[in-house]
Amino acid sequence: MIESPRQFVLFVDNVYRLIDMTTLNETIQINRPAREVFQYVADFATCVEWDSTAIETARLDDQPVGVGTRYKVVCEAPFGNLPLEYEIVEFEPDHKVVLVGRGRFFEVQDTILVTPTDTGCELDYTAEFTWKPMLKRFAASIEPGLKRMGYASVQKGLKAALDDEYEAPEISGENARADRFVPTALMRFTKRGYKRGAKKLFNPMSRYMGDKHVVLTGATAGLGKASAEFLAYRGAKLTLVVRSREKGQALVKELKARTGNKNIALEIADLSLMADVDKVVASLTKKGDPIDVLINNAGALFNPREVTSEGLEQSFALLLLSPYRLTEALKPLLKKAADANGEARVINVVSGGMYSQKLRVWDLQSEQDDKYSGSVAYARCKRALMIKTEQWAEDWADDDIVVNAMHPGWADTPGVESSLPEFHKLTRLVLRSAEEGADTINWMAVASEAGQISGKLFLDREPRTTHLTSSTRESDESREELREILDNWDNTEASDKAA
Repeated sequence: MIESPRQFVLFVDNVYRLIDMTTLNETIQINRPAREVFQYVADFATCVEWDSTAIETARLDDQPVGVGTRYKVVCEAPFGNLPLEYEIVEFEPDHKVVLVGRGRFFEVQDTILVTPTDTGCELDYTAEFTWKPMLKRFAASIEPGLKRMGYASVQKGLKAALDDEYEAPEISGENARADRFVPTALMRFTKRGYKRGAKKLFNPMSRYMGDKHVVLTGATAGLGKASAEFLAYRGAKLTLVVRSREKGQALVKELKARTGNKNIALEIADLSLMADVDKVVASLTKKGDPIDVLINNAGALFNPREVTSEGLEQSFALLLLSPYRLTEALKPLLKKAADANGEARVINVVSGGMYSQKLRVWDLQSEQDDKYSGSVAYARCKRALMIKTEQWAEDWADDDIVVNAMHPGWADTPGVESSLPEFHKLTRLVLRSAEEGADTINWMAVASEAGQISGKLFLDREPRTTHLTSSTRESDESREELREILDNWDNTEASDKAA
C-alpha cells in the first residue's frame, strides 16, 4: 500500500523503469578453464555460432579484441532482420567483457562474467535492454519472448558450444543425393551451396587454440590468408610458409596488429623447389616445436608447361611432390604433438577440379599429352594428393595423426581470377568469398569433432564422395604404384636432369 508521497514517487519510478528496461540473466557451469571460455565468448564475432537469433556477424575494425572493438550483428526478429552495432566498453582478460549494442528499437548492454570454479568455471550472462520511445508501450508484452530467447541462447546454444561434445560428421542425406549427379553436385560448389550448409549443418567451434601450433603453406593470399587471419584471431601459434619474404613480412605485421596475436613466425620457401622444402623441414626440425596442425594449401595453376630449376614439371612439383615431401618429413613433429595432446592433424587442400580427372600414374609430370593444359595438370595432381591423403590416414592411424582433404568449392580468389579468367568471368556471380572457401579448412583445424574422422574429403564441413563418375576411379594397382613412386622418389634424378 502507498502511504506517502515518497512511496508514490518510488512506485511510479519503478513502473517506468519496468517499461523502460528489460533485464535478462542466465548462468551456466562449464567444465573448462576460464581462459578458454573467455577467449571464445569475448570475441563477439562467435555469437553467430550460439545466439538463437544471430544470423550474421562481422568485425567493423582492424584491432585486437578489447575496449573499442566493434561488431555488426544481424538478428532475426518477428518484423524482419535487425542490424545491431556492438562495441566493447569494458574488458578484463579471462574474467569480464561488457558490450553495448545499438539498434533501431533498443540499446542493450551485455555483461559476461567468467569465474573459475573447482571443476572449471561459471559463466554469468546479463543483457539489459533499454527501449526506444516507440517500443516502451510494448516492452511488457515483448519481455516473455526475450526471456525465452535468452534462455535458448545461453542455456542451450552457448552451453552446447562450450561443452563441445559434437559427434563425428557424416554426409547428410540431401548432399549424398546431390553427389549422385554431376549438375547437382556442382551446385553445392557455389556461394548458395555454402549458405545452405552454413544454415543447416554448422556447429560452433570453441576448441582452444592458444596451445596449438599450426603450420600453414601459401598464406599470403586467397584461402591461405583467410585461414591465417582466422587462426590468428583464435590465438594459435602460427608458422606461415610463404614464397615472398616481402609479402610474408607484411602479412605478419598486419595479422599481429589486427588480432593481437604476437606468436606468428615466417618460413620463406618456393615450395616448387624440393631444396626449399628441405630447408623448411630442417628449420622446423631444429626448432623442435610439435606441430598440431599442418595445412598444405600452397598452390598455383601454370600455363604453359614449364619445369623448375630442378627439372620437375611445376604442377607436379608444387601440388604433389612438395606436400608429400613436407608432410612425410614433418611426421616426427606431428607425432610429437599427437603424443602430447592425443592427436595431430594434416589438412590437404585439393580442388573440385579433380572430379574431372583420373589418376595417370604413368604421366605424373604431364609429358605425354599432345597439348599441355594447366588446369588438367592441376586437377590430376589434386586427384593424386587425395589418394595420398587416404593412404596416410590408413598408414598413420596408430600414430593418432588425422589426415583429411578438403576442397573449397568455387571461391573468388586472386589465383582463380588470374589463372582461369574465362571461368571467373562466367561464374563470378555465384563464387564464394575467400573466407567462405576457407571455412572448412578452419573447421578442420579447430573443431573437436573434425579430429574424430580420417581419410575423408570434406566440403562445407561434411565428408563427400571422392568421385562423381565411375570413369575417374583408379585401380588398386595404380594407387599402390603412386605410393611406390612417391616413397622412392630420389630428387637427385631431377637435379641431374636440370644439370
